[in-house]
Order: sequence, then structure tokens, then C-alpha cells
Amino acid sequence: MATSGRYCICEHCDFRDVVFANLSEDDIQELCNHKEEHSYRKGEIIIHQGEKISYFKYLKSGLVKVYRKTSDDDEQIITITKPFEFVSSMAIFEAEKYNFSVSALEDTVVCVVNLDYIKSLLINNGRFAIGLLTKIAGINDKIIRQCLDIRQRNLTGRVAYVLLYFAKEIYSSHLFDLPVSRKEIADYIGMSTANVIRTLSDFRNDGIIKVFGKTIEITDIGRLELLSSRG
Repeated sequence: MATSGRYCICEHCDFRDVVFANLSEDDIQELCNHKEEHSYRKGEIIIHQGEKISYFKYLKSGLVKVYRKTSDDDEQIITITKPFEFVSSMAIFEAEKYNFSVSALEDTVVCVVNLDYIKSLLINNGRFAIGLLTKIAGINDKIIRQCLDIRQRNLTGRVAYVLLYFAKEIYSSHLFDLPVSRKEIADYIGMSTANVIRTLSDFRNDGIIKVFGKTIEITDIGRLELLSSRG
């Protein structure tokens, strides 16, 4: 079950440099009065599709997946993202309800700020407004580019792309625990679970990766990059 609390530590938060750098000390103190930190265990849902939008949210620590439920109850994973690269989308300013869900892939902390307060900052502080909108636009652009990059690849290239994404962008290591299941990888890249399992097996047999349950070690980064680029 998610836990929450009010913590006034915005002056020491790395996210201040990302979005809130243009706020005065008085504004930062006022922000603390409108902010809470919510902790989620792995697997807990942070945002429910169809939930009313009442807060501006950003990921302070952990890892999340953003996804949409289809009519036949399958998942369409939009992105998997890390701290400071997930903030509420532009939809919070024009929609009443979320069109997607967000769940924790690791133990995660999310900061939530009353949306009316964020809107008041946008109206009264032009530099803050430009900074926030620039950040959200950059994140949305990255998601679109990832979707296009994945779609233009074949099966082998898509699996290679995702492994490289975890290694380079998420964990900065050639050795990491996959935070998602084979099925979730399949949902993310638009392929079947059986094809993902077979491709990972091929990579292992070819000496490109080693697999120990959920742990992946990339042993030939050059070949994996070549497969991704040629895919």
C-alpha cells in the first residue's frame, strides 16, 4: 500500500534545479505547503487510467512504466522512465481524467503538488512557466522518438534497442536486473512474448548476453549495438 507524508525538503531536492529553479525562496517555501511525497512499492499503481486529475506529479526516485489498458484488457506500454524524466503530461492542463496508468517497477517516491497551485505559478511567473513547459515538451518529444525508433526496427532490433536502453539510459551498466517481465517487454515493443523469449535466447546462444533469471549481462555491446542499428 502506498504511504504518504508532507516533507518540506524542496530546497535540497535535485528536481528543484530541473523545474523549480526559477522560483524564489518564498515560492519554494509556499511550494512545500502544497506538496506531499508518496511512496509506492514495486507493482503498485501510481496513477489509474480514468482517474480524475487533481495534482501535478513528478518522479523523485525509483522507476515507473506508463501504459494504457486496451479494450481487451491488454497493456500498451508507452514508456519506461526514471526520476526527473516523468512529470505530469500536458494533459493535466486540458483534460479532466488521465488517459493512461502509471505503476512502480521498483520502490518509488512520487512528489505531488496541488494542481491549482501549479497553475497559479504558471500565471504569475513567466520564467517558471517556460521552464516547466519546456521540460514537459522535452519528455513528450523523447517518448515520441522512442516509439518511432522502436517501430522502425524488426524484432531483433527492437529487443536489442530495449536492452541498450536499460543498460545506457536507466542503469548505466552492462549488468542489471530487468525491471520488467518478458511479456512487458513484448507489450513495449509490440511483439509477442514468445518472440521476445526466443530472441533473448538467440542473443544468449550467440554470446551477446548472459542471462541469470531476471539478471542480464551484456557481454558484447558492439554486436548488440549493431543489431539495434541494423534492425
